[in-house]
Amino acid sequence: MKQLYDTLSFTNSRAVTNAYSTSFSSGVSLLAPKLRNPIHGIYGFVRLADEIVDSFHEYDQEALLDDFTQQTQKAIRDRISLNPILNSFQHVVHDFGVEQAHIDAFLKSMRMDLDRIQYDRNLYETYIYGSAQVVGLMCLHVFCEGDRELYERLKGHAMSLGSAFQKVNFLRDIQADVNQLGRLYFPNISFDRFTDADKRIIEREILDEFDDALKGIKQLPRSSKLGVYTAYSYYKGLLRRIMRTPAPMLMEKRIRVPNLNKISLMLGSRTRVSLGQV
Repeated sequence: MKQLYDTLSFTNSRAVTNAYSTSFSSGVSLLAPKLRNPIHGIYGFVRLADEIVDSFHEYDQEALLDDFTQQTQKAIRDRISLNPILNSFQHVVHDFGVEQAHIDAFLKSMRMDLDRIQYDRNLYETYIYGSAQVVGLMCLHVFCEGDRELYERLKGHAMSLGSAFQKVNFLRDIQADVNQLGRLYFPNISFDRFTDADKRIIEREILDEFDDALKGIKQLPRSSKLGVYTAYSYYKGLLRRIMRTPAPMLMEKRIRVPNLNKISLMLGSRTRVSLGQV
């Protein structure tokens, strides 16, 4: 029965989410049950592509990404894939109207990670759009459940949230990106000189995006608001910790939010949403 295989496919996508991101998994668990599988389906797709370019250095990464791209296109065209992650993703694409242009932009940004690029502002914005903003738009399709008017009204805010999340990740992971992967995404910053002044400029940019994102979160349906707001609260809490950390220290260690703080953030988010403060 195809239904059994589809169920197994989404189980695999959920397992990928749980294995790679406990924080994201916690946020998904706060969505309405009908939205959880679709978001797992998107995350599984995004995570596999990201692993190809970030982790599989002993293999031909370009060939792997080419194959993954072709499998993705085939899965969407045929409405089935023997790769369970792609099978669940193609369901999301068709069920919620995810746009092919967004998928293409995402895969383009993943391909940019195969080369050591000196990012100027234009390349940086292209990368952010494909790696983060379109992922926010994919998720927004799910949250809006076919309400095109709501989607159009919220898409700018969803792009801001995806961008803010990605830039926080860049700051959190700057040590590994520079020392292990040879990447530095921020424009006009050198590998050997990352200053507090540089960091403050980036942080101000992220705070502005968080402010814009919150305007959209407040307009989300009840089915998705708590989950998205909890993720927002977690990342904003992570940013606050990064803001308290000197730039040279970011180049030495990865900043984390302790588990107890995560629980506190989750409970606070639930309270604010239930009281109508968000």
